[in-house]
Amino acid sequence: MIRLLTTTATLACIGSLAAATESTEVLTNYADIAEAAYGDSLTTAKALDAAVDALIANPSEETLAAAKTAWLAARNPYQQTEVFRFGNPIVDDWEGKVNAWPLDEGLIDYVDASYGGPTDENELAALNVIASPQLTIAGSEVNATEITPDLIADTLNEADGIETNVARGYHAIEFLLWGQDLNGTEAGAGNRPWTDYAQGDDCTGGNCDRRAAYLAAASDLLVSDLEEMAGNWADGGAAREALMADEGAGIVAMLTGMGSLSYGEQAGERMRLGLMLHDPEEEHDCFSDNTHNSHYYDGLGVQNVYLGKYQRVDGSTVEGASLSDMVAAADPALDTEMKGKLDTTMAALGAIKSAAEGGFYYDMMLAQGSDKGEALIMGGVNGLIDQTRTIERIVTALDLDSIAFEGSDSLDNPSAVFE
Repeated sequence: MIRLLTTTATLACIGSLAAATESTEVLTNYADIAEAAYGDSLTTAKALDAAVDALIANPSEETLAAAKTAWLAARNPYQQTEVFRFGNPIVDDWEGKVNAWPLDEGLIDYVDASYGGPTDENELAALNVIASPQLTIAGSEVNATEITPDLIADTLNEADGIETNVARGYHAIEFLLWGQDLNGTEAGAGNRPWTDYAQGDDCTGGNCDRRAAYLAAASDLLVSDLEEMAGNWADGGAAREALMADEGAGIVAMLTGMGSLSYGEQAGERMRLGLMLHDPEEEHDCFSDNTHNSHYYDGLGVQNVYLGKYQRVDGSTVEGASLSDMVAAADPALDTEMKGKLDTTMAALGAIKSAAEGGFYYDMMLAQGSDKGEALIMGGVNGLIDQTRTIERIVTALDLDSIAFEGSDSLDNPSAVFE
């Protein structure tokens, strides 16, 4: 499960009025990029919502495929927003609503018999809300006759206080579109039939009307959640106002997001851990086999923030004063080093993306004994770790107090992974 980081780092000093003015410009551009990226996430989520509505209204192979395509398109801008986590509490507090993973999919819908039933860790792991109009959660009776966004958000998500009871967000929708991926480390994503949304005698999987209701509610909820965060970064929004209230803390937030996403979250929890365990369940987009894109666009988000540049889904660009400008003024060689390391990381993540698009899927890369897969994944891991070391040097060059970046047992204490 994604873990949140609390950082106590503060800016030691800005130094001069000129530097302070530059910090304002850098922070303003950073907020503008956040607003644009969350705005693109919202726009593509609305397109996904429309595709979901079309699937429900007229279930077919074509409408299911179109909804899947819309989901994949929606992921690219969203992944570029993950760099705004960790340093911005408003984002951290909200992020689990839309991108929590992994999830116990049996909470939501039918699963293969190999999935098993309730576990000691999660009694609701195979609850199957879609098949159950009446539920018992933590000893209380719940009327789930009507599946609504409020039911999902207020009752089902993290039911019984268990983090893997993920009932909302991109991954719940992903599961409802693709179904389980039962291929292990062999080729193949989830293979949910379109007839899981058919009505009458053509319905497969049972409860097609409730499955459609759940998908529609989850899609509506994703749109409303993204509307909230896009608004938080607009002029006068809470996230923008908090960022700009303290310039020193704002610069710290930028670097905290870059370092924590690069190191503990992406290199560790999302990449190295799965490779150590050879476990496709550790894929970030495990139902759709889209993990290669998630990794690539996470990395691109870090590069965007450092360079102060973001390309929108419509092809336009948001660009302005950047951390790169600040570092270049303090230590030109360090800026050159950072840009070079970001390029190296993106080349490594690009190699993973290209291999997956060529048929060597990410879950295949995780297979035990796959030297090629290990080399590809570790190329990305090593690049992310290496760029984090330079981010640490940037903290010093900008005269900041040390920042506690998020860690991962897979990187910091590997033996603990197997305990």
